[in-house]
Amino acid sequence: MPATRTVHPPPAGGGRSRRDVLTMAVVGGAGAAAAFFAPVGSAQAAQEREPGSSPRRTAYRITVMGTTDLHGTILNWDYFQDAEYDDPQHNDVGLAKIATLVAAVRAERGADRTLLLDAGDLIQGSPLAQYYATIAPLSEGSVHPMAMVMNQLRYDAAALGNHEFSFGVDTLRAFAGQCAFPLLSANTLDWVSGAPAFAPYLIRTFAVPGVATPLTVGVLGLVTPGVALWERDNVEGQLRFGGVVEQAQVWVPRLKKAGCDVVVVACHSGATPGSSYGAALPFPENAATQLAQQVAGVDAVLVGHAEEEIPERFVASTVTPGRKVLLTEPLRWGMRLSVMDLDVLHDGSAWHLTKARAHLLNANTVDEDPVVAELVRDDHAVVRTYMSSVIGSCTVALSTATARFEHTAALDFINSVQADTVKDALSGTPDESLPVLSATAPLSRAASIPTGDVTVRDVAGLYPDDATLLGIRLTGGQLKDYLEHSAAYFSTIGGRGPFAPDDVTGAASPKTGAPIPDQDYDVVGGLDTPLSYDLDLTQPVGQRVVNLRYAGEPIDPAAAFVVAISSHRQSGAGGFPGVTTAPVVYNAQVEIRQLIIDWVTEQGSIDPAAFTTNSWRLVAGTDPVVVR
Repeated sequence: MPATRTVHPPPAGGGRSRRDVLTMAVVGGAGAAAAFFAPVGSAQAAQEREPGSSPRRTAYRITVMGTTDLHGTILNWDYFQDAEYDDPQHNDVGLAKIATLVAAVRAERGADRTLLLDAGDLIQGSPLAQYYATIAPLSEGSVHPMAMVMNQLRYDAAALGNHEFSFGVDTLRAFAGQCAFPLLSANTLDWVSGAPAFAPYLIRTFAVPGVATPLTVGVLGLVTPGVALWERDNVEGQLRFGGVVEQAQVWVPRLKKAGCDVVVVACHSGATPGSSYGAALPFPENAATQLAQQVAGVDAVLVGHAEEEIPERFVASTVTPGRKVLLTEPLRWGMRLSVMDLDVLHDGSAWHLTKARAHLLNANTVDEDPVVAELVRDDHAVVRTYMSSVIGSCTVALSTATARFEHTAALDFINSVQADTVKDALSGTPDESLPVLSATAPLSRAASIPTGDVTVRDVAGLYPDDATLLGIRLTGGQLKDYLEHSAAYFSTIGGRGPFAPDDVTGAASPKTGAPIPDQDYDVVGGLDTPLSYDLDLTQPVGQRVVNLRYAGEPIDPAAAFVVAISSHRQSGAGGFPGVTTAPVVYNAQVEIRQLIIDWVTEQGSIDPAAFTTNSWRLVAGTDPVVVR
């Protein structure tokens, strides 16, 4: 049953001023900063009196901090590069950084006035998380680093994310048993009884000076119903997943009946309505906005799953006229910490929410918490060693150095793994007889796999992206449109060359005028039967794909194909036509990078002769284009 949580004492101070830390860390405009430094009462609740009367109106503020989509990220470290994490925006990542921000908020606000929540996807997605789920699984007695660190940070609760189920229910239960806080999910239901399989909610009380009635806060956890599809092999026969809105409509009234004055939902379901799986389930994938609109009694929502940064958003309730519900979502991997300020007023008889605000704190403004870093020092070293471990061999070196302008076995390898994964998953489905193709882009110009021994890091470098794999259904006509869109990456030329690579690639987009990046040029190949095509760069954009053939025959525009693509592409990245609305026939939410690592681990040897197709080339009329 849900339990009332006690308040922990604040952490010891020291070092940089907490006010200085928070001043540097605030993400947002002047309004956000002003709201941050305007607490209602620093040590005591603010009270209003009439002359000669006793206090009758008491104002109070609680602060709810939130993370989401941490994906096992603790230190500011890139295990694939074996270096400190960095990206084009110079974000920092990890719970060690978040710990510093959390300590600063608690020191300023008072630990007895705060909650710390997470909105899911804790134990999958990084080499560290993968290692402690598959290489040194929890069933063998090891303690998951995420449990250790989140316990150290004194999380109050975390909602389950869809990736909590990626390693099976037994692993999830083992992880839950190591956490000093509850994992919440009101819509994860027992397969037989239909009862919640995990705690649906947490109730936390706050003693307020001068008020006999404590402030009571309920925290409800919800997960996207897509788990039923993406993790079918792990959950079928054990767990069912109800709709986000439908289950909230059951549990929020129960929280109100239990005396909750404020209700916060940790919701692992995106704020932009829609589903990657179309109508395959009766409940949508992303329903945080509908939750705010349609469920009476919800005051604030910590959003997860979509990995979209939302500092502060208000959603108008459709069931309570005039009411607006606060939404916030911090960026993934611990790049941001959401801070929600909820102002309440006791009018002499009951508590009422009077104002809700939110903003984000940036992890790149603070140092890592040394205690957290020390907690995982040994685990970090083990994973770095694992990334350097040999998992197979390669008969011929692979490189992506020229992949943006000529056929390479390196991209064929990625396409082969993607297509083979989708084909295996389609066995026994109505789509199993369709030909399977695959599309991938040259994501790096520097990736290589050497001849001889191959390490985890070598293989991971081929795919420096966290996208997951999907399979969609396209017609032959849509496939040609897809390839024509991709071919806009190249400049129009007047002859066969020779050309320097930069004179041919990265042409201006016909839509935006900006140079098209390498990652928006896709190469498509067949699995069991070759797909081949030429790109005639003497022709205008939209008329470049010639000699498009499958199994040596011209492609029928009405023919059906299954195409393996990345989640980024399927969600609209690069603006490729047809993909966002195409039927999805496979979506197991598995990272492509991990699929490639697993393939090499299982097969032991990479032999380019087994998958190289020589499927495409650049031409000027009938002559091959020379690029060097």
